[in-house]
Amino acid sequence: MKLKKVVVLLVALAAIFSCSTPKNIVYMQDAYDDELIEAIKSNPIRLKPMDQISIIVNCREPQIAAMFNLPYIARRIGETQSLSSSSGNVGNLNTSNSITGYTVDPFGYIDFPVIGKIYVQGLTRSEATEHIKNLLIQSNQVKDPVVTIDFMNLGFSVLGEVSRPGRYRIDRDEFTILDAISLAGDLTINGERQNVRLIRKLGEEGERFFTLDITNAAETFSSPAYYMEQGDIIYVTPNPKRRRESTVNANSAFTASFWISLVSAVTSVTSTIIVLVTR
Repeated sequence: MKLKKVVVLLVALAAIFSCSTPKNIVYMQDAYDDELIEAIKSNPIRLKPMDQISIIVNCREPQIAAMFNLPYIARRIGETQSLSSSSGNVGNLNTSNSITGYTVDPFGYIDFPVIGKIYVQGLTRSEATEHIKNLLIQSNQVKDPVVTIDFMNLGFSVLGEVSRPGRYRIDRDEFTILDAISLAGDLTINGERQNVRLIRKLGEEGERFFTLDITNAAETFSSPAYYMEQGDIIYVTPNPKRRRESTVNANSAFTASFWISLVSAVTSVTSTIIVLVTR
């Protein structure tokens, strides 16, 4: 009877611990309702060499605005056709229109129609918009320009323990690491929430590494890596369980199959002992 009680106690303890919630899974554990957490100052994306942007100029005189706009490209399977930016007429073809863009050269300039070389490196989207607008007004060719700038090739990569690793596009300013993780389908159950790595390229200076603990809201929101930059790489490290599963020896004492086999064997032996004792 004592042996039965011991077995029942062990089973109960195993059930309790197996049902407990691991503390390293839940995000933002230190945040409470209505609590104010200090965050890092917002960091809009600034243009770098090889970035590609679209710039559209509008004004009351469409013919004047057309001088400053690159042509649209109509694409269909097996064909590329250049169209006037002012017409927008592609007939009945099964096509999609996309505007061509400006690439920031290695020295930080774009070659803009009529105006010529414009230095945009280090500018935010709003700063570049205002700068080009002022240059158009100073040229005495456009009195009331409306300038719209959009990012075209800005992106980041996500690797490791996420649902959908890959490269994703940054389509707006103030894009956060939580936005990036969301696009990648969130971390898998095997991803280490306390060890999310971010690699940021700093041009000729090299790369800078950051480590974030996204179970900690205060640390996450105050990190310089909270706001994403173009070219960032996120790597979600696997937890110890996942790393052990990748060992060459599949029958390692730390694999799930081993523990299942061990529990089965112990259960069988215990059952046999109980039968022998109760006879």
